[in-house]
Amino acid sequence: MTARKIGSSQIVTALMLLPAAAIFLGLFVGSLAFFFVQSFWKASTFKVTPDFRPGNYLDVVTNYGEVLLYTLGVGVLVASLTTTLAFFFAYAVRFALGRLGDLMLAIALTTLFGGYLVKIYAWRTILGSDGIINSALINLGLIDRPLSFLLFNLGAVVVTLTHYLLPLAILPLYGALRDVDETELAAARDMGASRSRVMLDIVLPQVRPALMASFSVCFLLAAGDYVTPAMVGSPGNAMFGNFIQSQFGLRMNTPSGAAMSFTLIGTSLVLLTLIGAGLRKGLQPR
Repeated sequence: MTARKIGSSQIVTALMLLPAAAIFLGLFVGSLAFFFVQSFWKASTFKVTPDFRPGNYLDVVTNYGEVLLYTLGVGVLVASLTTTLAFFFAYAVRFALGRLGDLMLAIALTTLFGGYLVKIYAWRTILGSDGIINSALINLGLIDRPLSFLLFNLGAVVVTLTHYLLPLAILPLYGALRDVDETELAAARDMGASRSRVMLDIVLPQVRPALMASFSVCFLLAAGDYVTPAMVGSPGNAMFGNFIQSQFGLRMNTPSGAAMSFTLIGTSLVLLTLIGAGLRKGLQPR
């Protein structure tokens, strides 16, 4: 009877998971497999021909190699900045702000409901010629004309992406910091450990998976983004996603767009693996 009950429960569990598995396989695995196969096809005069052409990936590296490196660099910059800010915010909420910390956390997470495009247009307004910064500087008599370098550059892209991704980075870090026992920190301080040693030897090793999770999410979203560079960046600061969008849209060259997409995915995974290995080695408990 017990074996039958176990078997029936497993069948029920499998049936309950079946819809989710079907959606995952159909929408994610199936679409990725289709575009991966198409990344080897040939496109000519807005027509896609089934063929095996590995040269698509060689064309990506040859024609867009510099843009790819630039995009990965921007992704690392945004992810590093966002993860650092998120960690210190989550640390303050957990250990320093007391009851005020819950309010600060609620305010930070409320920004998730603001919408992606709303935040982009908000920063366009803030950094624009008639924005808050330029208006304040002109009213204070510090400048005679609006500063044009505040918008449509790499700095504006980094600021906008960091603002958008910050709440997403805070969540896993705060969850990990809640599991850190305060008595361990107090005991280390009583034994003469400095704040930096407590941070490096006790706190950071325990939250390393959360640090990597926050960094990975921010990096992947930043490196794959094409809306923010198009809205607040400049043509000279175009990222890899802008060229992928162009291949799928204006040029209607889906094989090239698919090859570019999988090149970005592959290089991103390799880079995250290397960063994860370095973080794991650097934050080993001592």
